[in-house]
Amino acid sequence: MATDVRYGHSLTIGVDIGGTKVAAGVVTPGGRVLARLRTQTPERSKSPSVVEDTIVSVVSELRREFAVRAVGVGAAGFVDERRSRVLFAPHLSWRQEPLRDALSLRLGLPVVVENDANASAWAEVRAGSGQGVDDVVVVNLGTGIGGAIVLDGRLRRGRYGIAGEFGHMTVVPGGHRCECGNRGCWEQYASGNALTREARELVAAESPVAGALSQAVGGDPGLITGALVSELARKGDPACRELLEEAGGWLGSGLANLAAAFDPELFVIGGGVSEVGELLLGPARSAFGKALTGRGYRPQARVAAAALGNEAGVIGAADLAREALPRWRGRRRQQRLGRALRR
Repeated sequence: MATDVRYGHSLTIGVDIGGTKVAAGVVTPGGRVLARLRTQTPERSKSPSVVEDTIVSVVSELRREFAVRAVGVGAAGFVDERRSRVLFAPHLSWRQEPLRDALSLRLGLPVVVENDANASAWAEVRAGSGQGVDDVVVVNLGTGIGGAIVLDGRLRRGRYGIAGEFGHMTVVPGGHRCECGNRGCWEQYASGNALTREARELVAAESPVAGALSQAVGGDPGLITGALVSELARKGDPACRELLEEAGGWLGSGLANLAAAFDPELFVIGGGVSEVGELLLGPARSAFGKALTGRGYRPQARVAAAALGNEAGVIGAADLAREALPRWRGRRRQQRLGRALRR
């Protein structure tokens, strides 16, 4: 284990847990990732302890080379206001999971648990597309849709810690069933899963416009992924471009709803689906402008792509863990004082 003299004892580890991957990295105070690890998220049918084991494994591997002070975990789910417990994770098997204390006990380090979208948003505001902007709403398009709110330069988590779950706003009453248990959630129309579903239905229907898609998977709709749709769209396939345009339309309509609620200066769009850039963001801006309340009589928020890519969650979680260290040390002093007084 080594401590890089350039950073002293200020290194932290950020862990980003999504529906399909666990990514971790050693991060400097300036947001530079010195080392990275990535593995698949264990199958959701397995017990929550399997995901916990995976986190411990990647953190322990990174600690072999770097001395770190704390660990931040960005989890895909509802995290309580104390940033200690995952209340509900639609794409994982966590229910009321005391993740912070369990990991801290096993790792012997301070641990902060944060919603993954909050962690990504914080990174973008500190070092990415939102740098220098005080009022930002971040929307992450991945397996589902995550979101986060930064107002007056502060991350807003809500009274119970679960603000920003925009993906589960109902946009189509009685629409597609969502894994959260409801129907018609926004993420069923503008996420990576939605893009994949629509493409598979197009091929399954043997649509004549889906020739390139069908050929790419040998006629098997089950082999279609969002990444494949994006790749073919970049190459100019009309059907895949149309699918992205449709997803962008849903994205823009949802942004108009968020503008009515929060009136941000900037929307930052991140996540894997957003990597196609203007093929998605162009239609999103158009739909946003058409659906915006009071359009033509109010300033319109900018819509920009995220700058930090897949590393945003790792960088943000690590930085939030670093920021929480003074509070953690304060709690430890109070605990020691309490034990001394009881003697």
